[in-house]
Amino acid sequence: MSHRLPRMATALLAGLIFGLGLSLSGMLDPVRVQGFLDVFGAWDPSLAFVLGGAVIVAFLGVAVSRRLPKPAFDREFHIRGTRMIDRRLVVGSAIFGIGWGIAGLCPGPAISALALGKPEAILFVVVMVAGMVAHDRWTGQGR
Repeated sequence: MSHRLPRMATALLAGLIFGLGLSLSGMLDPVRVQGFLDVFGAWDPSLAFVLGGAVIVAFLGVAVSRRLPKPAFDREFHIRGTRMIDRRLVVGSAIFGIGWGIAGLCPGPAISALALGKPEAILFVVVMVAGMVAHDRWTGQGR
């Protein structure tokens, strides 16, 4: 029996819950995110609670998944096997952090903000997708 439809429905539901959480927490507001990241200026620590809640939810999800033989709608968990911290990971993380600080958006909130029709979110997503395509072409991973 194919699990394609239940898997897609579950992914859609998870995405909707994630987007709702981002919206309710204020993560769709670039000014608020930049206020959180401005630790040497007018720092707004309120998003620390959002990040703390996300870490707790992720911890619980990983703990539950380790006890399961397989996911409900797939044959296996698709978890990357390597834990190596290399130059590519560090450079990519730095680029991500710099972009998050400049734009006040990261991929999840930017995609969620598309539903609000915010021009900065549309621009961010267009540039993000262009960067992803450029990365895949440059590294040959898009084949």
